[in-house]
Amino acid sequence: MTDTNSGYFIAGTTFTAPPLAPGLYVVATPIGNLRDITIRALETLAAADAVLCEDTRLSARLLDHYGIKTRRIAFHEHNERAKADDIVGRIAAGGRFALISDAGTPLLSDPGFPLIRALAEADLPVFAIPGASALLSGLVVAGLPTDAFTFHGFLPPKAGARINALKALSDSRETMVFYESPRRLDDSLAAMAEVLGERQAAVALELTKRFERVQRGTLAELAAVFAEGETKGEAVIIVAGAAAPAAPAAADWQAALQAEMTDQPLRAAVDAVAARFGLKRKEVYDAALALKAEK
Repeated sequence: MTDTNSGYFIAGTTFTAPPLAPGLYVVATPIGNLRDITIRALETLAAADAVLCEDTRLSARLLDHYGIKTRRIAFHEHNERAKADDIVGRIAAGGRFALISDAGTPLLSDPGFPLIRALAEADLPVFAIPGASALLSGLVVAGLPTDAFTFHGFLPPKAGARINALKALSDSRETMVFYESPRRLDDSLAAMAEVLGERQAAVALELTKRFERVQRGTLAELAAVFAEGETKGEAVIIVAGAAAPAAPAAADWQAALQAEMTDQPLRAAVDAVAARFGLKRKEVYDAALALKAEK
């Protein structure tokens, strides 16, 4: 099944890709700029038995640009479950397949999960070929904390479901990352401003492309900006997490602790105050011992 033409070229120079071990290779591809492809990705795409493409016409632009002649197979949300068993069988027999989406890293709001799950259950090899990702590209240019973040993909298209989804996330303290289509960007930002309030956020558009744009501000400011005109290209929305609640005044919780200790054992009083004020149990326990020693 192996294609003997496993070459690719870069800037007019032709290279031969090394052979691949059997398995599925999840290959990240550029999100805009075709030069954002790794050498390992090119080698993998050239040496695979076939490339599973979300849209073979869109993928042709990338593969043709680098002279990759590997057979292309359409693999998208409408046929992935039907085709998964066949691909698993071919990989079990020694096949080498590459999986790509239209742009970026597969499976991140793109097809592929049923196949990966089936391969995992069959204990067959899956390899990650890392590279471009709109999620990470948007996150690192937003100017918001990156030490903890959560990715939520696309919000529901219907207004009521979108509001409910945002309400469920309103207490999350991590930076939140969403994808959104240009048709719904203004509605989603307006819903975020309504539910999440005056949080700092950023909208990244056309990342890595000629007209790359990052707009920062509060959610209300961004909603106003994007309500004014038509937007092109999918957006990455990055939103600050919920602020941590203010620490309770020591005098307040210590007074509550003293009151609790008059009616119940020390440990029970400590547990009650730690839970009520959101404090570390050790801090409350140490204060309880000090109060007990004063008596």
